[in-house]
Amino acid sequence: MADVIQLLPEYLANQIAAGEVVQRPASAVKELMENAVDAGATQVQLIVKEAGKQLVQVVDNGAGMSPTDARMSLERHATSKIRTTEDLFRIRTLGFRGEALASIAAVAQVELRTKLRDQDTGTLLLVEGSQITSQQPVACPDGTSISVKNLFFNVPARRNFLKSNAVEMRHILDEFQHVALANPQIGFSLFQNDLEVFNLPAGKLSQRIVALLGNGYKEQLAAVEEVTPFITIKGFIGKPEAAKKSRGDQFFFVNNRFIRSAYLNHAVLAAYEGLLPRDAHPFYVLFLELDPKTIDINVHPTKTEIKFEDEKTVYAIVRAAVKQSLGIHNMAPSLDFEGDVNFAPIQPLRTSSASRNPFDDQRQPDSLPVQRPVSGSGGSRPKNLAGFERELPPRPTEQAKRELEEFYRSLGQIPLPDLEAEAALPDTSKPAASADRPFRDNQGLSEVFPNAEDTAPELPLPETSGGPGSRAVQVQQYLAVPVKSGMMLIDQVAARERILFESYAQGGGPESSGSQTLLFPRTVTFSPADFAVLREATDDLHALGFRFAEFGQYTIAVEGLPADVPNRDEKELLESLIEQFRTQAGPIRLNRREQLARTLARRVAGSAGSGRLSETEMNALVDKLFACQVPGYTPDGRRTLVLLELSQLADFFRKP
Repeated sequence: MADVIQLLPEYLANQIAAGEVVQRPASAVKELMENAVDAGATQVQLIVKEAGKQLVQVVDNGAGMSPTDARMSLERHATSKIRTTEDLFRIRTLGFRGEALASIAAVAQVELRTKLRDQDTGTLLLVEGSQITSQQPVACPDGTSISVKNLFFNVPARRNFLKSNAVEMRHILDEFQHVALANPQIGFSLFQNDLEVFNLPAGKLSQRIVALLGNGYKEQLAAVEEVTPFITIKGFIGKPEAAKKSRGDQFFFVNNRFIRSAYLNHAVLAAYEGLLPRDAHPFYVLFLELDPKTIDINVHPTKTEIKFEDEKTVYAIVRAAVKQSLGIHNMAPSLDFEGDVNFAPIQPLRTSSASRNPFDDQRQPDSLPVQRPVSGSGGSRPKNLAGFERELPPRPTEQAKRELEEFYRSLGQIPLPDLEAEAALPDTSKPAASADRPFRDNQGLSEVFPNAEDTAPELPLPETSGGPGSRAVQVQQYLAVPVKSGMMLIDQVAARERILFESYAQGGGPESSGSQTLLFPRTVTFSPADFAVLREATDDLHALGFRFAEFGQYTIAVEGLPADVPNRDEKELLESLIEQFRTQAGPIRLNRREQLARTLARRVAGSAGSGRLSETEMNALVDKLFACQVPGYTPDGRRTLVLLELSQLADFFRKP
């Protein structure tokens, strides 16, 4: 048999490597900016055109390269960082494998200009598809400038898989943020299509956070610092009230390298336990410094995933450091063991709105008896242990007692209905229930329970919350509806989610979706990454009923909301939609419109809550639910209703 194994051509091996290292324009941005940081630059400029598809250029004032080094930098596995095996365990630079430039040059047209500080002239290299087409001396400033043009020009299939400009620009902004946050001592600037997006001067980390993510973080930063022999943790976290629905503003850096770690993220969330509402994500920028020997960063081509030698200890220290910062900045509940509880101010107790009497709008919340210090030694009024006089609630007057007795006496004089006489009447001639009757007749009992008179005595059905004549009963967020075969239980929150989803998903366009116009437009500011997502989803949000226009840098003016959305918290609602669109959670990747419709329906249905419904509202909810295409389930597969057969109901009351 002939030999079949042979070495791959150099250009083909580089293209295969590029498939792992260079997945989109943002990958080239990451590698080039990290090389600029490793070169000791104090100013780094990023220029992109057409979201990096046409041009990605990084200009730095770093050390530069000699003509020989410039040529060697384009070879695979050529690096200045590694000499021996031991060097792998002392890595503190961002790049070290020597794959980035070779992989980029394999799938793009590259122009490299570089010059050492002590040289008069620099070097110009032109590369196309791994082939060096020109090398010559050139006049250029100190440092290096690398231009990546027409990415994937020789791999059309890869280029066709690139997303829209808005999506690709969002990924570029993410990579720019990671490098800029990790190096606040370096000045960065970003130009998109000849327009300046960022101009970040060198400064402190807190200044860099505000410059990158917005002025909203000025008053929300809390410093974190924990130094141990094993690990050092520094950075900032956000106050609980500043938590957002989107996960974007969460950053971990290990030895100044951005990483993604669900394990460490869980440690931060554990420290915030009890301080955050559901589905809220805190802001944090945390830097971890460890001995390079205790971590392995060479586990992923993009080096965004690392392994810890002792991850449990890292978890515990991160959690403790964040929790300590929350306590220092008075953002976590704590016990004061030095204070005298007898002299602690007592706050009035307040009842929740759900427990208020719905028939008494003037009802005031209960409160503790007011305490006043005792003046003088006389008096026989009761005192507490701290020497305070207690004001007892006033006793009822004699007139109030008489009125209460007359009320209860009148209840016993209300005549009960003649159930046997009413049961003999036909269904169409049943008398309407009156307000002075505490019980109503067995309306429709023979329809719901065909053998009711043979199996159980006739009992009066209780009045429902919906009023006379209503057959549905509400228990918390559930509706109990009698049907011929038994009883149906409906979750009103889940039912409302299904109704809203189909309403949003079936809208024919921007003009067909109902929108409520705000009296005064409200401005909402986003982070650059969130704003890029918002711009991408603008048409779909307009189709759902949102009306907004750009109003400055990363700011929109909200002019209208979908008709069913409560007129509040526009920023929180839009952030939740952005987060859902960003993550595309779930095993099935949905189209953009359906994805946004699902998220909006869930948010609106949840915000409406499980309050009491009137008879008209209950009937309307049931009618709309059964008018849906799939009434039995929410969009994510949860049940909206459960049917209990008569046999199942009877089983509950059988003797065990």
